[in-house]
Amino acid sequence: MTPEAALDVLRARIEPGRAEGAAAYHKVEREYLGVPNPAINDITKDWRQSHTVDERVALADALWRTDIYEARLAAAKLLTQARIKGDEDAWRLIASWVPDFDSWAIADHACMAGQKRLVADPARVDEVEGWTTSDHMWTRRAALVITLPWTKQNNPKPADLAIRERVLGWAAGYVDDREWFIQKAVAWWLRDLSKHDPERTRAFLATHGDRMKPFARKEAGKYLA
Repeated sequence: MTPEAALDVLRARIEPGRAEGAAAYHKVEREYLGVPNPAINDITKDWRQSHTVDERVALADALWRTDIYEARLAAAKLLTQARIKGDEDAWRLIASWVPDFDSWAIADHACMAGQKRLVADPARVDEVEGWTTSDHMWTRRAALVITLPWTKQNNPKPADLAIRERVLGWAAGYVDDREWFIQKAVAWWLRDLSKHDPERTRAFLATHGDRMKPFARKEAGKYLA
């Protein structure tokens, strides 16, 4: 499928008036088509089933380059799959998108695709660690969002526990960052971790919580008794 044909498929699902609302909500200057998320899910599910991995990587690359909101979401969803045989090109493409992040919705969809690739090959966390010192706020934030799977294990294996502790070290380095989205990402990571390891979350907050913004500390402890 050509990028033009893919955009035609997306445009066929436009809902009148939706684009203006999306532009106002996301507050980032780009084209918005006005296609609802469930429609993008249906479309990209079909594309994942009907295209090879190489074809999907090429189409995702082309859609991302359009900088159209829904096209970037579709690009991410094309590569959001637990098992991709020979996934290095998919991972390289997802990682290449990170410097382009400029809004939470696009970043989060791309990070969801990236989460699958990290779980498939946890050695890639070494590369993600480099993002934590970026001057680009969205790149720093992505390091936490893309590693969220390591908050969700009740009985992590030693290797997974090591990654969890590694990411908590990154989060500890973020608590003095005053950027709202960074504080929110730290809170998100801790909030999700608290459902599976409340004691470790309490320990983090006891050590670092006083340096977090009040809203972030409150969010992080939302599920702690």
